[in-house]
Amino acid sequence: MSFRRSLGPFDATMIVAGSMIGSGVFIVSADIARTLGSPLLVLVAWIVTGMLTLIAAASYGELAGLFPQAGGQYVYLRESFGRLAGFLYGWTLFTVIQTGTIAAVAMAFAKYTAVFVPYSEAVTPFVAILSIVVLTEINVRGVRIGKLVQNTFTTTKIVSVIALALIGIAVGWGSEAFQLNVATFTTGGESAWTPSMDVHGLSVLLAVAVAMVGSLFSSDAWNNITFAAAEVKNPERTIPRALLGGVALVTLLYLLCNVAYLSVLPLRGDPEGLSTIARGISHATSDRVGAAAADVMFGDIGLYIMSALIMVSTFGCNNGLILSGSRAYYAMAVDGLFFKSAAKLNDAGVPSTSLRIQAVWASLLCLSGSYSNLLDYVIFAVLVFYILTIAGIFRLRSTQPLRERPIRAAGYPVLPAMYIAGAAFICVVLLIYKPGYTWPGLGIVALGWPVYYVWTRRSS
Repeated sequence: MSFRRSLGPFDATMIVAGSMIGSGVFIVSADIARTLGSPLLVLVAWIVTGMLTLIAAASYGELAGLFPQAGGQYVYLRESFGRLAGFLYGWTLFTVIQTGTIAAVAMAFAKYTAVFVPYSEAVTPFVAILSIVVLTEINVRGVRIGKLVQNTFTTTKIVSVIALALIGIAVGWGSEAFQLNVATFTTGGESAWTPSMDVHGLSVLLAVAVAMVGSLFSSDAWNNITFAAAEVKNPERTIPRALLGGVALVTLLYLLCNVAYLSVLPLRGDPEGLSTIARGISHATSDRVGAAAADVMFGDIGLYIMSALIMVSTFGCNNGLILSGSRAYYAMAVDGLFFKSAAKLNDAGVPSTSLRIQAVWASLLCLSGSYSNLLDYVIFAVLVFYILTIAGIFRLRSTQPLRERPIRAAGYPVLPAMYIAGAAFICVVLLIYKPGYTWPGLGIVALGWPVYYVWTRRSS
């Protein structure tokens, strides 16, 4: 039994875009606003995030052409720097990155489901687990039904986000909040609080780097299509184009959302404010900026409109994460670096055991309640692995210069080097200003080191 190449260009692009858009864009702008304090810098944070992600996606195109097989980034790191590097990525992917994201997205889905079907908070993890199980079993039946779910939900949320953002801009254009944000576009104006970072002179670079934690997390998972490369038609061409197209689309959507927020809500709000407008973007209730914007746009019904959108968004996002992630563990299992049973495909040509192992661990994270903290810890590790993977392009050009490359990294060596420098700068800033997030993330990666040696000894 082998994988079936069932994913075309549209399917691949929908996996890229759908896996990126979860619930983050509706929440993280509040924290970015509190860090930076001005509309201009908030937009700059999202623009820089989009540019970095586009450069990374363009660079990954070369690797996708070199290794059009299941496993994606795990394979790229293994081929560039050896089995240990590949395992450390796969270890972090399974223990935290992929499964933690699945758990977090499922919990968001469950919390917004409660808006329509009220239930106690104690029930939320079980609704989240149910959604994980349902999506896992859908994907166990084959990639064709998995892609149908992905295409349907991703198309729906893209159209919905565009429509709501345009309505927000139309409703807010010329409003008091809009005029205030325009008048204080570069400074943010006066408020009852001050930004958590100094935003003057060169310190602006540091502030933007710290603020980008949220936007980077919201823009992550763009690489998931590489895990499923063995099921993509003409992967050498399709995956690079899907990466660029999907990332560009989501970057534009995120900018559109933030322009809509700035059209209907003042950036700087009062943490003690009694109304949605008074609390603004910076202090939206529970950081739910999207819900606050919808409340201004539609009144009481706005909560239900935004809740429905986030349910669609998170359900579709998790389908892409569940479909893709299992292929990375499959590739590890084939190499003897994961459970042997995960290296088998079922009659539908998908790694059903890998899918179910992923579901079990993600479900346990839902029950533990630790998924949120774990995700905070790993954004630093995620950046480090992206840096290493793109550095792998330089290494492979040196070690395998004669190997055919259907697609070459755009702007090589300048653009890949720019990404490495930019991401490394963000990592250094996070080490200094967010040590509580960075060192635990490195610790999770480091734990994989002894596990690797124990696992390989047992396998041998």
